[in-house]
Amino acid sequence: MIKINKINIGGDSSFVLIAGPCVIENEKITMYTAQEIKRIAGELNIPFIFKASYKKANRTNINSFSGIHFEKALQILQKVKKEFSVPILTDIHSEQEIEPVAKVADILQIPAFLCRQTDLLIAAARTGKVINVKKGQFLAPQDMRHVIQKIESVRNKRILLTERGTTFGYHNLVVDMRSLQIMRELGYPVIMDATHAVQLPSNSSVSGGEARFIPALAKAAAAVGIDGLFLEVHPDPSRALSDAASQLPLHMLKKLLVTIKRIDEIVKNEN
Repeated sequence: MIKINKINIGGDSSFVLIAGPCVIENEKITMYTAQEIKRIAGELNIPFIFKASYKKANRTNINSFSGIHFEKALQILQKVKKEFSVPILTDIHSEQEIEPVAKVADILQIPAFLCRQTDLLIAAARTGKVINVKKGQFLAPQDMRHVIQKIESVRNKRILLTERGTTFGYHNLVVDMRSLQIMRELGYPVIMDATHAVQLPSNSSVSGGEARFIPALAKAAAAVGIDGLFLEVHPDPSRALSDAASQLPLHMLKKLLVTIKRIDEIVKNEN
C-alpha cells in the first residue's frame, strides 16, 4: 500500500481517481476542472489526486501546443494543491526538471516513452516522492520488474505502475487486461489509464483517439481489479490544446465513476 497524505493506494482500499486535463492550458480551465472533479469525487466519496502536465515534451508535430511557461505552470499546480487540498501528479521529462517539480508534486510521473531511462528513474526515486511509471507501449508487463528494480535500488519503494495500452501495428493501441494482473503481481499498486489507452498515436499530423471507448476500458479494468483510475478530463475536449481526441468530457465523469465504484466494490468484496 502507498500512502499519500490521507489517501491509501493499493491493498484492500477502494480505487483512487487520478484526473485532470492533459496539460495546463491556462489558470482558468485548470482551476475550474480541478474544482469540478473534486466536487464530483467528494459526492461519491472517491479519493482524488489532480493530474496535469506542466508541459508536453512528446509531441507528434513541431507546431503542436506543448505548454505554457514552466514556472507559471508550476505556480498553477501549486495553487490547485493549496486551494483544493489535493495531491498533485505531473510528468517529468529530464533530470533538470526534477528538483523544482518535486517541490510542488506529490507524485512524479515517468512518461511511457521514458520508462526505461535509468538515470531519470533513479534521480526521481532519490527525491523520496511516489513515482508513477507509465508502462511503455513497447513493453511487456513482466518487463516492468526491471523498472521497479531501478527505483528500489535507491531505497524508494513508493511505486505505482500504470497501464496505458500497447502498440498494435501502426497508429493503434490495444489493452491486454492480463497486464493489470501481471503488474499487480510485481508487488505494487496498479493504475489504469483509460484515456491514453484509446489514442491513435501519430495519426496524421497529431495523435487521434477514440474517446467513445474510454468507459468500456475503464469498466473492464475495474472488473479485473485496479488500485486507481487515471483519466484525462476536459470541460470541452473539442477545444483542448492537447490530446483533444482522447480526453473524457467533464460532464460524463460522474456517471462513469458511479459505475466504476459499483464494480470496484464488487471486486474488492470478493477478495
